[in-house]
Amino acid sequence: MEVVWDRGAIEGQRQVAIYIRHKFGTQHARKFIDEVDRIVGILKDNPHIGQIDPLFEERAIAYRSLIIQGLSKLVYYVKDDTIRIAAFWDTRREPVAQAKQTKI
Repeated sequence: MEVVWDRGAIEGQRQVAIYIRHKFGTQHARKFIDEVDRIVGILKDNPHIGQIDPLFEERAIAYRSLIIQGLSKLVYYVKDDTIRIAAFWDTRREPVAQAKQTKI
């Protein structure tokens, strides 16, 4: 399966990595990025591994999500042979507001 990242998701991952680097150092930020890459690799073979996310239940598309290192949430959906990563955010921020900002 192909994985496509939306711009907002790319920016969200970047912001989380920057926060980790500033708070915990470059090595921890690198481990975080490696973990995201590992999870995305698993998604390619198991696209429905994430739970359907209740924050998006009113949408026509079944959004799924995974928590990464307890610090961030990766939100995605599957369409045809593509996994589209729609959002990526810090789990300490207001989830409902972030879900509303996520575009289809």
